[in-house]
Amino acid sequence: MIAAGVVILTIGALVVAALGTVRIVKGPTSADRVLALDLFLTAAVALSIAAALGTGRTVYLDVAIGLALLGFVGTIGWARLIDRAALRRQQARERETAEEEAAAAAEKGARR
Repeated sequence: MIAAGVVILTIGALVVAALGTVRIVKGPTSADRVLALDLFLTAAVALSIAAALGTGRTVYLDVAIGLALLGFVGTIGWARLIDRAALRRQQARERETAEEEAAAAAEKGARR
């Protein structure tokens, strides 16, 4: 029964890694690529659990817990980085719009 679970878990992890590879190559945005890296981490956790089940050694469960915690913190960090970059782009667009409006108003005032 455990051997079947290990096989299913391993196949699932490989499928997730393949889907992550597709997303990292085709992903049009940074958020898609971060999601793909998170999928790779999920596959690594699943493989660690499969190794623990297959060998009966609990050290692989410790590795899985460590990977999960590291992945959570890494995902939060990447999300904040992407959010800040989007905020900077929005602020730059707002400044450009304000400058264009001010230039148009100055030109309109000069014509009068």
